Amino acid sequence: MQQTLITIGIDIGGTNTVLGVVNKSGECLFDTSIPTQATEPFDKFFPRLCVAAETLLARFDEGFELVGIGIGAPNANYYSGTIEQAPNLHWGDVVHLRKHVQERFRVPVAITNDANAAALGEMLFGAAKGMKNFLVITLGTGLGSGIVVNGDVLYGSDGFAGEVGHIIVQEGGRDCGCGRRGCLETYASATGIRRTMLELLADRTNASVFRDRNFADMSAAAIATAANDGDTLAKQAFERTGEILGKALANVIACFSPEAIILFGGLANAGDLILRPTQRTLDQTTLNIFKGKTRLLFSSLMDKNAAVLGASALIWRELEKQ
Repeated sequence: MQQTLITIGIDIGGTNTVLGVVNKSGECLFDTSIPTQATEPFDKFFPRLCVAAETLLARFDEGFELVGIGIGAPNANYYSGTIEQAPNLHWGDVVHLRKHVQERFRVPVAITNDANAAALGEMLFGAAKGMKNFLVITLGTGLGSGIVVNGDVLYGSDGFAGEVGHIIVQEGGRDCGCGRRGCLETYASATGIRRTMLELLADRTNASVFRDRNFADMSAAAIATAANDGDTLAKQAFERTGEILGKALANVIACFSPEAIILFGGLANAGDLILRPTQRTLDQTTLNIFKGKTRLLFSSLMDKNAAVLGASALIWRELEKQ
């Protein structure tokens, strides 16, 4: 009897690590999660990760074969298989994650950052099926980006290419976690729109549901709800965010001429609130030769286990190359 080939996709986040068993059709057959416990060292985290993966595999009989493991993680280097100086993870400067996982499970392993994994997930299983030149922009706590050129993820010379979130859009602007000021992700992200909302509350006198709320209660989802309910300042926050994002993406189009830019993540859940001002500004500021050539889309994986599918897509892609 022919065995069913399966992979494990792993997404390592600052709060939780999610694992799933995925077949070649992009079906997540089983998944689970463990707390990352980011303040503990890697040698405490790794055994828990292995037990979680082995528990998942124990669900399958001899009719299934594990053929590879894909991992998405912050500051993961596709070339070296390492995680280097990961923010929010107290693992030291360099962790040789691919080597450790290969030694434990004896199958091919590939790792990359979460945005690159998201791009591969869209290409194999989502909105970018059939595309060879596109970007995925993840609008979460920060702004991540995965760039695909001629069917391959752009990694650059060192494995870390594609940091659209750290394009400076405002000289001397907001402090960024990278240590610089004015980066795109400080304006166009779930965190960025909260900061914009706070500035609007300080600068304007309009009534708003956020006048009596703490900053901690001012989530991107809450701002979207308020905007849909007619809150003037909340609507202005999305307008300002979309304008900044649209201008930055116009510059990206001039560099890469993608077929599509796919928006993913918490801020993308706001739908037309973020899409309309971004598209309008994109149309206004894109270089003439590129106007109308790049579609702005939402991810088709947002209602699925996208992080796991993206990590799994990474290893399926590697197996196809071999």
